[in-house]
Amino acid sequence: MNPLTACFLSALIIGMIATLVMDIWGALRQRAFAIAAPNYGLVGRWILHMRHGQFRHDAISRSAPIAGETLVGWLAHYLIGIAFAGLLLVVAGPGWIGHPTAGLPILIGLATVAAPFLLMQPGMGAGIAASRTPAPNKARLQSLLNHGVFGVGLYIGGWITHVIMY
Repeated sequence: MNPLTACFLSALIIGMIATLVMDIWGALRQRAFAIAAPNYGLVGRWILHMRHGQFRHDAISRSAPIAGETLVGWLAHYLIGIAFAGLLLVVAGPGWIGHPTAGLPILIGLATVAAPFLLMQPGMGAGIAASRTPAPNKARLQSLLNHGVFGVGLYIGGWITHVIMY
């Protein structure tokens, strides 16, 4: 297999698995602790409003709904996970799949929390690092936990990819 194709396929598999692990964590957390799962429809709404030049909202939940926002939000969620898996492969190098280790994927998973803290939350009206939410520290902790779980998912995805490709 062409190395570029192998890298793309690896990022696809690893990113989808890592994102799925994060979603399973969200569902378990919702059932066990009554913590609301993320609403990716609102992410889709934010993205779709960008077509009209609106990149920042006072509160995305109060912005006008747009047809297809839930689908766009979920697609974005998985595509972002795949992109972050690609980042892992760029940083670790393609040899990482030959012997996946846990440290780097978890570190990258935690580092990806910068995206919601600095882009999504401010753009959607929650402020930098959820500073405009009713309980900013709780929101920050949940984001860190989610992205740490995503990092564990990157590691799991790396092992599954290793098994499939080797």
